[in-house]
Amino acid sequence: MTHDEIFAKVRVTLVDALNVDDNEVTPTSRLKGDLNAESIDFLDIVFRLERQFGFSIPREDLFPEAIFQGDPKFVAGGKITESGLVELQSKMPYADLTEFRKDPRLDKMEDLFTVDLIVNYLESRVNKK
Repeated sequence: MTHDEIFAKVRVTLVDALNVDDNEVTPTSRLKGDLNAESIDFLDIVFRLERQFGFSIPREDLFPEAIFQGDPKFVAGGKITESGLVELQSKMPYADLTEFRKDPRLDKMEDLFTVDLIVNYLESRVNKK
């Protein structure tokens, strides 16, 4: 599948799961900030994507934010440390952390979860088969 084909399926999934308009789902749309997804929506999105693409998606593969809960080597003073950034990149090799590295505040981490991040993740899985 091409990137565009995967994006089209992700768009349909997000429109259905989040009850948003088709034109709101762009590659740079942030799941929480732009599409108003809540934590429970992430589970629904993963479930719908699994059905759409026909393979299991461990939630922590797509949304690994739990790695930063309570580990001082990964988070200090509300910011993700260099070790945390290395861990994040290893858990999310499909994510572009360029902008996030400039201001790696934990409260800005949700901005990483964009439509394109989902598409890139799925593309890496689909093309691995």
